[in-house]
Amino acid sequence: MPAPSGPVPVQITEEAGLTATWDEDFRVEALVAEGDRVAQGAPVLRSRRYPEIVVTAPMAARVAKIGLNAGRRLSRIVFYGESDAGRHEFDTNVAKRLDDSAAVRLALQQSGLWRHFRSRPFGQEPRPDESPMAIVVMARDTRPAAPDPRLALAGRESEFERGLRALLTLGDGPVYVCQAGAADLVDAKGFDARLRIVRNGGRHPWGLAGFQIHQIHPAAPGKPVWDLHAEDVAGIGAYLETGLVPETRLISVTGSALRQQRHVRCQPGADLRGLSHGFVKPGRHTILSGSALDGHEARWLGLRHRQATVISGDAGGQRRHWFLSALRGASRPLPIIPTAALDHAMGGALPAAAFLRALSAGDTETAVKLGALSFLAEDMALVDYVTGAEPRFSEVLSAVLERIEQEEIG
Repeated sequence: MPAPSGPVPVQITEEAGLTATWDEDFRVEALVAEGDRVAQGAPVLRSRRYPEIVVTAPMAARVAKIGLNAGRRLSRIVFYGESDAGRHEFDTNVAKRLDDSAAVRLALQQSGLWRHFRSRPFGQEPRPDESPMAIVVMARDTRPAAPDPRLALAGRESEFERGLRALLTLGDGPVYVCQAGAADLVDAKGFDARLRIVRNGGRHPWGLAGFQIHQIHPAAPGKPVWDLHAEDVAGIGAYLETGLVPETRLISVTGSALRQQRHVRCQPGADLRGLSHGFVKPGRHTILSGSALDGHEARWLGLRHRQATVISGDAGGQRRHWFLSALRGASRPLPIIPTAALDHAMGGALPAAAFLRALSAGDTETAVKLGALSFLAEDMALVDYVTGAEPRFSEVLSAVLERIEQEEIG
């Protein structure tokens, strides 16, 4: 999606909701009650398994609804905006010196920013004491109509650098900044040798973390690799300096059902109906959190999503995009055979047909040898579109990873 010609508008929706991710068993203890007023950034939920990890309020608001499923698993917590409820300020005086790894960890966990990290293999939030073998910072995104991370970092260079220095304290391994273009987003000479710039100009799916991890630092059991978005790194840098949790993130609001597509800065968990109100064409439509390729129907912006997509009609069928339609025309029906479209859908990163056959057959040994542990369901979205397979390869990969994880635990 082209960058806007002027400043990106800020839109704080009147309502916001925080939910667990679809594959997350997130059991929580509520730190607030329905009807309580909360400052933006104030802790509202605590993990029952890891009490150090909290969820914070996405805006100054009143708590409208706390929805928990069986076992106190988070369904959603909904907020109604009250702008005069203020902002919560954390004490980050020790952590911002960046000379105490434990202090940095605690500061990120108590602010809710820890939840932006994702650990591979298996794609879970890292344990509070987990030490990554590497951290991959995604400063590019090749999903259809995704906002350019460089736009999110504009004017925040010092915050981004501070955030990278914080990441270097969390483990002994390298921190990779994956970016497009020749101009570095950060001068690596100002850091120790563990900070590395990775340039990649490939098309989708090379803007997904799984493909970068597979190429530069494959994940394995006992050797976790974390990933997070570059804007979240800048947010960490800003938080450590000020004690304030970032209020907004940059997203794109796009889709075939909109009269106008746009960039906007909104709060986490923003109301997707509020973001699209006034821009939707007449007729039936469906709102997705995420892209047209890998998004899902939702009311609230997801934890790691940076796109809201409004498509015409119902979400039951294939969600097509011109880029994907071109690929679709080059694909072949099952059984899986090598094609240019299939290789493109896997980015040429590995033997696509052999990998998909291994997944389909439940051959975990071969799938792991070919790189399955670096990937997650989102990395298979383009494959799902190109093949039209049922069950979807994203679902098959998730099942394979779950089985491997259970074997590791066992």
